Amino acid sequence: MKKYYRAYDKRYKKIHRKGHMWSSDNPTPLVMDILNKYHINKESILEIGCGEGRDSIVLLEQGYDLLATDISPEAIKYCQRKYIEFRDNFMVLDCINDKHTKTYDFIFAVAVLHMFVLDEDRKKFYEFIYKHLNPNGLALVLSMGDGTNEMTSNIKEAFKPKERNHESGIIKVAATSCRMVNMETFKQEIKNNGFDIVESGITHSEPDFDNLLFAVIKKENN
Repeated sequence: MKKYYRAYDKRYKKIHRKGHMWSSDNPTPLVMDILNKYHINKESILEIGCGEGRDSIVLLEQGYDLLATDISPEAIKYCQRKYIEFRDNFMVLDCINDKHTKTYDFIFAVAVLHMFVLDEDRKKFYEFIYKHLNPNGLALVLSMGDGTNEMTSNIKEAFKPKERNHESGIIKVAATSCRMVNMETFKQEIKNNGFDIVESGITHSEPDFDNLLFAVIKKENN
């Protein structure tokens, strides 16, 4: 049985067949802000959940040595076709189940954590970051949420078609999965998985996300 979070691949396939992107191509402002603020090494960066490449392409075009990954083969194919000069920088990777040998000075994931509903999957997400982050490295995690409200979708319905508003019109796509937690829970999850929080707060990435919880994290005691 397919894991519920793989429903995003089905959603990408549906919208791409219609000649559209699912998300906008506007990059997440906080990503570049954090890279500049902490003087991140350009040579060692991993993105988890690159989607259609809106953040990765900005970094690649500015000379960052970035490996952009996503669980969705459709999303990676899309990026490789669209950004052909950087096709080797995009790779299919399931951070919950796949093995990866490299480690990085900086790992970031924009709007990925919220798609993992089960506690065991959220724990594996953080374990992947911990395992692949260099001892003095930093990670940036952004997840849907306003800091207060919480919600959890039914993972049994992740692959079922659901009407969604899209800039191209109303479309039936896979419902996918979502779990939003409040700020207290977000911070506690991070600490429970062996990280210290360098800074945290609420940001946005218009037009895709009105509110995103964020945390810059490092391995505990490093």
